[in-house]
Amino acid sequence: MISIRQRREIRATEVSEDFPAQEENVKLENKLPSGCTSRRLWKILSLTIGGTIALCIGLLTSVYLATLHENDLWFSNIKEVEREISFRTECGLYYSYYKQMLQAPTVVQGFHGLIYDNKTESMKTINLLQRMNIYQEVFLSILYRVLPIQKYLEPVYFYIYTLFGLQAIYVTALYITSWLLSGTWLSGLLAAFWYVTNRIDTTRVEFTIPLRENWALPFFAIQIAAITYFLRPNLQPLSERLTLLAIFISTFLFSLTWQFNQFMMLMQALVLFALDSLDMLPAVKATWLYGIQITSLLLVCILQFFNSMILGSLLISFNLSVFIARKLQKILNLKSDEHIFKFLKAKFGLGATRDFDANLYLCEEAFGLLPFNTFGRLSDTLLFYAYVFVLSITVTVAFVVAFHNLSDSTNQQSVDKTEKGTVNLKPETAYNLIHTILFGFLALSTMRMKYLWTSHMCVFASFGLCSPEIWELLLKSVHLYNPKRICIMRYSVPILILLYLCYKFWPGMMDELSELREFYDPDTVELMNWINSNTPRKAVFAGSMQLLAGVKLCTGRTLTNHPHYEDSSLRERTRAVYQIYAKRAPEEVHALLRSFGTDYVILEDSICYERRHRRGCRLRDLLDIANGHMMDGPGENDPDLKPADHPRFCEEIKRNLPSYVAHFTRVFQNKTFHVYKLSRNK
Repeated sequence: MISIRQRREIRATEVSEDFPAQEENVKLENKLPSGCTSRRLWKILSLTIGGTIALCIGLLTSVYLATLHENDLWFSNIKEVEREISFRTECGLYYSYYKQMLQAPTVVQGFHGLIYDNKTESMKTINLLQRMNIYQEVFLSILYRVLPIQKYLEPVYFYIYTLFGLQAIYVTALYITSWLLSGTWLSGLLAAFWYVTNRIDTTRVEFTIPLRENWALPFFAIQIAAITYFLRPNLQPLSERLTLLAIFISTFLFSLTWQFNQFMMLMQALVLFALDSLDMLPAVKATWLYGIQITSLLLVCILQFFNSMILGSLLISFNLSVFIARKLQKILNLKSDEHIFKFLKAKFGLGATRDFDANLYLCEEAFGLLPFNTFGRLSDTLLFYAYVFVLSITVTVAFVVAFHNLSDSTNQQSVDKTEKGTVNLKPETAYNLIHTILFGFLALSTMRMKYLWTSHMCVFASFGLCSPEIWELLLKSVHLYNPKRICIMRYSVPILILLYLCYKFWPGMMDELSELREFYDPDTVELMNWINSNTPRKAVFAGSMQLLAGVKLCTGRTLTNHPHYEDSSLRERTRAVYQIYAKRAPEEVHALLRSFGTDYVILEDSICYERRHRRGCRLRDLLDIANGHMMDGPGENDPDLKPADHPRFCEEIKRNLPSYVAHFTRVFQNKTFHVYKLSRNK
């Protein structure tokens, strides 16, 4: 990472040399076994032990998370409909396509059903493989068909065990990245321990299993580990080619499994660009990584039937040049991701907005700023303190290196005299440093993205505490340097932290594993059973995006809208359907719903009388503002907002007034849901 070395010239290529300052540490370690053969055996033993621990800690994490999921829901004991309801919001939508593929008579018919789907959005035939990142569900359904496991493992368990298995890969990749950076597997062990003890802030897989990020982030972690190794100096040609293959495969799978891949890789491209510009990265290796990004994204674009959102992505725009990108975006008339830019514009105070889609994001806690109590939890495990300690040192070194690289030093003799005291930054360390800083800013601005940052925090903090270069620099700055002290510090500090984590968190983890709860949502179960028993298979349902995802999964009925929001026409359709919670006339609402072929509409009291959000962020408030109506309740309204001509639809329909009964007939109700059948009269 950081080292003291002599240089002949200030060049980017010099960064790729081994640093003589490390020789003292190497000599110290080489004294333990005597002779070349003994050193080789010692290295093999260390690799074997470290690799075994990596696999074990990954598997244990997977089992731990799977056990928490089972204990929280009693998943093995509840009914199938309850299992499916537990996949909330978009999770249920994604899982429904896995179920659909398995229910198809053949794989070919299953593919045809996805490419020509007319049940996800009523009165429209859409290509789901183009619109959504669901190739993982397709692959898993085919795998379940061909493997001889149907008698022993239910489809739902095959699905969730695959996701929990990916968590084992995820933790192992974090472990390996930290090991590569620090040179000791003890660093990887500390990173894994921090990942588990900070579980609330590092993952949410146990209660949002089918989310796209839970598929994608393990591949992203593999990619970071491979890039970290690729940026090492003096790799053998074969090792370099194999590493490039690993980077390509992991980048491709990451891109294929998450719709937000392009934004994450754009940040990665910015990291490469910054390091390349500051001569902290070999230009040839940066070029390879740019090429892999573009190639992977274009392959995904082909598999997604030339998805325009990918073709016009900022990543391709950045990597292929601003001029070409602007021309391409104009040609394609991109609108699929315009809601994201509206959201960003409003979030960072670049103009107030009444846009319904942007406000829908702004009012969700997941898209708000990172809560301050996050840092309290991270500090309890000492992760945040260690991270700040390592980050401050590496940032200081990075500034020094950047200053030297940008300086126009042409006097060779003067350079030779001063280079003995010059610090330097390994390319792989520089990459991970800028990576953690950029993703830190992303997490601070948008809470949902914290999982990209906190997992890398574990890697970066553990690497720094086990890095000989960090301790060498620190001990030299206080005039306490000698090789033995470096060895003592890099091993004793992480071991003490591991002991502290075990002492403080082991009892709580055991209590957590022994705590047994059960899934309980009788109102939703009753609703799904009623739909299955009392409505035609081809009936079209309207309602909230989150609920309708469950309707599709549990009943197979056709929907008017759904939670996969990355489509402009779907967003317009959702705004129209959501007028059921606005102040609109019954005939207007009926006409809007019937324009999408709606047969039944589901109203939820939790939305109609919402109290979870503050005034101005309740769904009914967002609709009122977008419609130019004054909001309910005490508080200020913008001066141009006017009183509505009609009462709120979701409240007034329950009074069974003639004007409502003429268009809507209540056919089901319980404490949470009210279902109305629409009349077909014009």
